[in-house]
Amino acid sequence: MSEAVRIAVLASGGGSNFQALVDRFQGPDSPEREVVGVIASREGAGVLDRARRAGVASAVSPPASTSDGAAIFLRRTLDEWRSDIVVLAGYMKLVPEAVVRAYRGRILNIHPALLPSFGGQGMYGARVHRAVIDAGVRITGATVHFVDEAYDRGPILCQWPVPVLAGDTPESVAARVLTVEHRILPAAVEALASGAVRLEADRRVRWVREWFETETFTNREG
Repeated sequence: MSEAVRIAVLASGGGSNFQALVDRFQGPDSPEREVVGVIASREGAGVLDRARRAGVASAVSPPASTSDGAAIFLRRTLDEWRSDIVVLAGYMKLVPEAVVRAYRGRILNIHPALLPSFGGQGMYGARVHRAVIDAGVRITGATVHFVDEAYDRGPILCQWPVPVLAGDTPESVAARVLTVEHRILPAAVEALASGAVRLEADRRVRWVREWFETETFTNREG
């Protein structure tokens, strides 16, 4: 059997998307994938508690006065874990260019809207969902994209639509989108790990085979 694909996660908050990855890839039912560690952007992040409960290694990124300092810490930690794929799961910092270059085509982010709309610096969490409601759009969703040197601008791997209903609040939209995030992110990571999708040198995303062929989830609420 070939060595398992090693998945590292970067997160800043409660870590529910990290938990979705652990639920999908940890354990005897997924021997060819392994969540090997999570790097939190701050002490006290809820994702650290989830990592401890799951028996997954964790680290906290120290305050860095320069992007070089942040890059050195991230590269050293990811290299120590022998990371094959890096997943941003609610990570609020810009990934240093040196890290993006090292993991280009192997680093993914999930965003709680249909990019390129409602993305960019400062667009995260409730800010995204408030902007969606204020814009009056009827469809929002979740996007998984390859990470590049700018916020939310990397090539899109996949998206999943979510309705915006009359009377919605940022909280109700967030809950509906988060349900989809928990499904689409593990599926996208599996697609990359299995070779179903890859990023070409010209920044085009190439699907080699049908990405839903092994997925069982459907687009439903709850």
